[in-house]
Amino acid sequence: MSGPLLKVENLAKHFPIGGGFLKRTRQVVRAVEGVSFSVDAGETFCIVGESGCGKSTVARLMMRLTDPTGGRVLIDGIDIAGLKKHELRASRRRMQMVFQDPYSSLNPRLTAGQIITEPVENFERLSGRQRQALAADLLKKVGMSPEMMHRLPSEMSGGQRQRLGIARALALNPMLVILDEAVSALDVSVQAQILNLLMDLQQQLGIAFVFISHDLGVVEHIGHRVAVMYLGRIVEVAPCEALFAGPVHPYTEALIAASPVPDPTRVRLEAPVQGEVPSPINPPTGCAFHPRCPLAQDRCRVEIPPLVSMADGRAVACHVRAPAPDMSASTTSAATYPDEAAAPTENVVSSPVAWLTSAEQSIPDLNRREKDDGETFSAPR
Repeated sequence: MSGPLLKVENLAKHFPIGGGFLKRTRQVVRAVEGVSFSVDAGETFCIVGESGCGKSTVARLMMRLTDPTGGRVLIDGIDIAGLKKHELRASRRRMQMVFQDPYSSLNPRLTAGQIITEPVENFERLSGRQRQALAADLLKKVGMSPEMMHRLPSEMSGGQRQRLGIARALALNPMLVILDEAVSALDVSVQAQILNLLMDLQQQLGIAFVFISHDLGVVEHIGHRVAVMYLGRIVEVAPCEALFAGPVHPYTEALIAASPVPDPTRVRLEAPVQGEVPSPINPPTGCAFHPRCPLAQDRCRVEIPPLVSMADGRAVACHVRAPAPDMSASTTSAATYPDEAAAPTENVVSSPVAWLTSAEQSIPDLNRREKDDGETFSAPR
């Protein structure tokens, strides 16, 4: 196989809101707008952002649990967004999903062994010995005893149920597993066990993960590349180390600055971002982040910034930090929102620092702070 395992192109999802006596559509919730990225085999691609930014909607669109309004989702070159019902069923073997709440996603009336083997039996018949051998093997892979196959989900702890959900996702030997907030409801010690388990399974089986989370500490631990979403759009995509070492987009800076650090001796920086996230029903014109951005300019209030590729392997959508050399053909006016968002322009910027304006340089960097004696030190993450 050549090229990326997963490729998402201009993905969009609008939810109509009906009202009145005739239930006519009066407004539209623009949950996802023009999202594009790719995931290679054996890679962990993380998606982060505030609650309500569209992360889980993107996950459901990739799995075709929700039909997209526009765009394409290609798995191994096959666009699942356009597949018919019987064709979509066959594609389920290539991708699986682990949900945030394992208890609500598991059938409470089935034993662990039945839950694990049920996906396989949707495609082929298994004998009693084959079912037992498959369940025992997968339970061992996720660090559980084979004797657990006879227990119900209600007889397990939260960590055991999450491991059971992972075992079910691995039953069909998928190439891609989407994990939607898979560890957010677990204790810290159990979180570490699940994360280490996922990393070990990736090394053994070569699986690609799309890991969705709002916990930057978890993302920094497990991710290879990170996409930052804000109000349905991706504002920055970068290798994990580069993103945490030097974020470019102001919203990414604010997220990292606001991330809690378990060290009371270190000074925490308060992100200079005020106000609430705008409503996706009536998003702001231009850059969606401009009402809260300390670097906003007049251009930001009018034009939607495209994702601009940079020399260090990242892509940023910001008129100030990563202005596109030619916006005439790539900029979409914020006054209109088409059903299918325009493809992001990937112009190359040599360095994010080269585009900093003198006005921006006067604003304090969110990642550094001066001590009283003049010594500088990195802000906690």
